[in-house]
Amino acid sequence: MEAAAAFASKPSPPLHVAIIMDGNGRWAKARGLRRIVGHQQGAEAVRRTVKHCRELGVSYLTIYAFSSENWKRPPTEVDDLMGLMRLYLRRELDELVDAGVRMRFIGDRHRLPDDIIALVNQAEQRTRTSSGLTLTVALNYGGRREIVEAAQHLARDAAAGLLDPGDIDEKTFADRLATNGLPEPDLLIRTSGEQRISNFLLWQLAYTELVFIPAMWPDFTKQHLEDAINEFHRRERRYGASSG
Repeated sequence: MEAAAAFASKPSPPLHVAIIMDGNGRWAKARGLRRIVGHQQGAEAVRRTVKHCRELGVSYLTIYAFSSENWKRPPTEVDDLMGLMRLYLRRELDELVDAGVRMRFIGDRHRLPDDIIALVNQAEQRTRTSSGLTLTVALNYGGRREIVEAAQHLARDAAAGLLDPGDIDEKTFADRLATNGLPEPDLLIRTSGEQRISNFLLWQLAYTELVFIPAMWPDFTKQHLEDAINEFHRRERRYGASSG
């Protein structure tokens, strides 16, 4: 009875968790390994984290896989990252389908290799009716660019007479973002000790609770996730109002 009461009183997990997965390269460097090994271990951490989010009852998980600024990295590292994306999508898709995970991708796909675009489209198509965890992968994504594109869409509609500029409000704008249909993140986790959001979900993070942890992404565990969620529950979310 006591165990049942304790379970019933446990707060619900955040609906939507977003993660900036940072530290793969530094993890590898600290061990005298090539950066690709850090990225490989980071991919395993993604696999574990999807499983842990499902176990903890998180409904939406959004991960920052490749930013629009990451093209500035050495070509060999970019090639390695694209290779890992191919491997992950080919290796994990069947398991994600079986687990009821729905996949979404946000970001500019046009610069991606054709075969990765095909894999992304296939993943979305095969999981479109899944009703479990929604896993959103930000791939070649930049928050500023997303906002600019939303503004461009609204401007075109206004110029075409399809929209009165005076009717544009926050909801109208949010509906033009790549995350349309997703709730805003409740909790953002960034690993590796860095404390910035790096052009990630700039609009959507307006009232998100931010938790920064020192562990590098390849070392991210279920305990780290639970600790971040516990910290989230200790916060008082006032959305600009006073605490009374």
